[in-house]
Amino acid sequence: MTGTESAGAGPAAATGQPPSVIEDALVFTLADPERALIQVSLDCDDAVLGRRRFRRTTSGWLLSIPRPDLNRLEYRLVVSNRGGVTEVICDPANPERVQTAFGQRSVALMPGYERPGWLRRDVSPGSTQEITVEARAGDDGSGIEIPVTIWSPAGLAADAAARLLVVHDGPEYVALADLTHYAATVISDHAVPPFRLACLHPVERDPWYAANPDYVQAELDALDHVVASVPTTDRWVALGASLGGLTSLLVALSGADRFGGVMAQSGSFFSSDLDPQESSYPYFARVVDAVSRLEQVEHVDRPLQVALTCGRLEENFANNDAMASALADHGHLVVFAPVQDLHNYTAWRDALDPTLTDLLQTVWSTGWVTG
Repeated sequence: MTGTESAGAGPAAATGQPPSVIEDALVFTLADPERALIQVSLDCDDAVLGRRRFRRTTSGWLLSIPRPDLNRLEYRLVVSNRGGVTEVICDPANPERVQTAFGQRSVALMPGYERPGWLRRDVSPGSTQEITVEARAGDDGSGIEIPVTIWSPAGLAADAAARLLVVHDGPEYVALADLTHYAATVISDHAVPPFRLACLHPVERDPWYAANPDYVQAELDALDHVVASVPTTDRWVALGASLGGLTSLLVALSGADRFGGVMAQSGSFFSSDLDPQESSYPYFARVVDAVSRLEQVEHVDRPLQVALTCGRLEENFANNDAMASALADHGHLVVFAPVQDLHNYTAWRDALDPTLTDLLQTVWSTGWVTG
């Protein structure tokens, strides 16, 4: 590909129609009345079937693909003009956009899709505190710095002990999955007891989150420092997605005396048999070894409440299904909730309720009475 990549309007400030579902097809159009473009293609997840290249029409470009079995589809357009410039753009005719971890995307919404009702609720945003914790990493006693954003709900006194939700990729979960809004809503509704978020920053995401035992120990050490200054009760819950989902499970299992539950969304539970397409990933062998050790455990003395969510069409679906079965066989209490979306923060946001809500209620129900 030549030229630049952007999320702007593209070389042709074209208009047209947003994507539409016609019978069993999802149809995209792009207006090009001046015939300024020489090629248009769809950029979306490989799980979506059908061709990618648009065909020219009398007024622009058109693409029809089989309607994907999804609630929504994030996509961009790859457009090339006669001057030899190729750009990756959002669909200028579609006002539905989403900010992702990799920039802005257009969104095709399928009939019947509804955003979570809690997004419309007017709740207090709560307060945040930024700290950086020096934690031990490895047997040599070397240290790493882990930035943590601590969120507290409105009305919770600074010296009041509260439950703790430990969030991997914390800032992304807040910005892209509205996690603090979700937390404020379920607390306001008395669906769960008041809790704080410990939002961990992924400073070196792949080296840290790809089944790194030194990082797991460092995080547990860091959390001990966090709760020394922020009062908490026991039975913490870990939350994470993708590699963060894997790390959430590893941390919760390693700190089972402190954790009561874990929710992993689209966890990267790679295995050699199910995920050969990931074999070029630099930390593939380390992840595979860690997952294999998890699956070989015969029984656990301290079972966790575990919730897994994953898109049905994701590459990770098979390994999530296998992990759910393995954890249940070990004695953990497992809920596996497939979703009609792919590997993205909106999918993870949409699955927070009821899956995470139910998990928090179960883990934190002892000694708590709704107000």
